[in-house]
Amino acid sequence: MTETGGAPEATARLQKLFEGHRLTPTQRRIAHCMVRRAADAPFLSSVELAELAGVSQPSVTRFAVALGFDGYPALRRHLREAVPGGPVAESGAYNEYQQAVHAEIDNLRHLASVLADPAPVVRAGRLLAASRPLPVLGLRAATAQAGGFAYFARKVHPDVRLLDEGGSLLVDRVDGAVRAGASALLCFALPRHPREVVEALEYARGAGLTVVTVADSTFAPVARHSDLLLPAAVGTGLAFDTACAPMLLGRVLLEAMCDALPDAQARLEEFDARAVARGLFVE
Repeated sequence: MTETGGAPEATARLQKLFEGHRLTPTQRRIAHCMVRRAADAPFLSSVELAELAGVSQPSVTRFAVALGFDGYPALRRHLREAVPGGPVAESGAYNEYQQAVHAEIDNLRHLASVLADPAPVVRAGRLLAASRPLPVLGLRAATAQAGGFAYFARKVHPDVRLLDEGGSLLVDRVDGAVRAGASALLCFALPRHPREVVEALEYARGAGLTVVTVADSTFAPVARHSDLLLPAAVGTGLAFDTACAPMLLGRVLLEAMCDALPDAQARLEEFDARAVARGLFVE
């Protein structure tokens, strides 16, 4: 995420929100950071905002409470509802399930704005297409994202290796991919971030692999061990995080990889022909 500043309307809304509140020096620092990043503010997680402002995550929570909100998620919902084109009703008009859906819609809108510059995804697609084999890493919460990517990638890429189990064998499997000629590794990293994923990425880069990571934030713990990080926010309104944006970004990466594989279309047509011959699908 790059520093984009904010439109005058967004800046004015934030300044109006802060008026009349007696804020501590730390809270004023957070407020100043949000004004500087007015366009991004409705989409920043508490971790991102804390990193940008140089404060602790609990300080961000206390800041939201000082403004009269139950916590930071409530403050962020308030800011998102004020975004032009966003939900016009007050958050109280939605039940908790609807609020979770609207939050994911906002995450997808933000992802669409990030993809206005396709260069990072195009670069990632080329890196993944050129790696033979292509290891795809995802543990715990990110297992489904990595597995879904690997399932479809195998239809167009000749050698995809899913790394979805941790433990002592994980490094062995990374070593095996390197010995077989791999040049890049794709990682899906979602909260809560397992320590062994961070350690595996550090090892992979040390072994010469270029690491492409889909993560929930540019401030995720995996960021400093990634050569190319593509952010896609997760929803936090339910008991368990929702990951629609990371899943969609994975599909976008698949498209970019297909574009970089000259025989991708031929492989897909060959698969379809075999599927028909086998009666694989009922429709």
